Amino acid sequence: MNLSAWKDRLAAGKYDAPLAALYGAADAPRSRYARLCEEYLRTFGDAPDALLLSAPGRTELAGNHTDHQLGIVLCAAVTLDAAAAAASAADNAVEIVSDGFGRVRVSLDDLAPRESEAGTTAALIRGVAAGFAAGGLRIGGWRACIHSLVPAGGGLSSSAAFEILTGAIFSALYNGGRVDALTLARIGQSAERNYFGKPSGLMDQAASAFGGITKIDFAGGDRPDVTRIAFDFRAHGYVLCAVNTHSRHDGLTPDYAAIPRDMTAVARAFGKDVLRQVDGAAFAAPEMRERLARDISPVAADRAEHFFAEDTRVERMAAALLEGDMPEYIRNMNASGASSRTLLRNVVPALHPERTEMASALDRAAALLEGKGAWRIHGGGFAGCIQCLVPISGYESFRAAMDGYYGAGACFELRIRGCGAYRIPEEE
Repeated sequence: MNLSAWKDRLAAGKYDAPLAALYGAADAPRSRYARLCEEYLRTFGDAPDALLLSAPGRTELAGNHTDHQLGIVLCAAVTLDAAAAAASAADNAVEIVSDGFGRVRVSLDDLAPRESEAGTTAALIRGVAAGFAAGGLRIGGWRACIHSLVPAGGGLSSSAAFEILTGAIFSALYNGGRVDALTLARIGQSAERNYFGKPSGLMDQAASAFGGITKIDFAGGDRPDVTRIAFDFRAHGYVLCAVNTHSRHDGLTPDYAAIPRDMTAVARAFGKDVLRQVDGAAFAAPEMRERLARDISPVAADRAEHFFAEDTRVERMAAALLEGDMPEYIRNMNASGASSRTLLRNVVPALHPERTEMASALDRAAALLEGKGAWRIHGGGFAGCIQCLVPISGYESFRAAMDGYYGAGACFELRIRGCGAYRIPEEE
């Protein structure tokens, strides 16, 4: 279907039902997709095989920095997403226009990583295309206009949303839409690690690709065990929200890289590759902790301790959601936050001790929520967002207080999205 027809059908409300299911409302999404159609028409002209697609950002509920050690995570897709109007192109190139990133063109004739592209949108496009080709999947040229609601640098994984969206476009245009969620996630992770240049576990991409609330056990490596959990925080009296401190990630890559490096060093002291392969009781022996602190570092030993405790907490928090036990969930969410701060140490970066923005945000949340909610560092840490669980009755005052510190809109609700990559059906 061409872009003009998409616009007309959107205006007529033909897709209000799927949009409402996806976002909780139809009016704003309808206008947003119509603007994408208009932008595509202005930029590239009309196209007969145009598609409207979306991929969500994600929130980490528990399992902070455990995925790269093949641990267990609890995560969820959110309604903040990256959306696209896309269509095939005759040449062998991808060209996109996106808000905040301008216009990018990538030739698919050469899919080798380019050092000069590290950290760019072009690197992610080339990396996803390379992952498709390496897996025996078809690739080809396309054009797209993209708009993202996932705040860059906010810890909600705008990069994973973009990777999964890019993969969904290749899948829809050239592979009959048959590429499964796990394959999309693995291709996205490879693009981020090997092309973009950011060490990444599989959680971000898996959460975006699968959708909903998921417990993901990475013991199987590239074939993780995924358990879906149906849960509505509001139905149980709470608002799950994030507070964007607007702190920047510039210069923090060495601090992020130190976390998996320290954990891996502890695993290798046991003759293993990752901590999931290490016996927790052997690690906990007092003489072993002393030896690890002496031979590697006290920080590495603490980070490994966080891993083992966090894996257990994920199981408890998943069980609490299944049972609707909010007091248990809150206790463990706060314990996760405390462990990340004191053991994992991804609140104040060691190489930049003056960067106390996240510590201040957590302290402010604690002062407002002590005894009635929960708060924790979110995602990779060191910058970006904190995550909070607030009683519905106190959410507006909490939001106003946090917005007073960090600006209007800094505190926002994280609504769970039930699906991952999504293509709006032409017929509705």
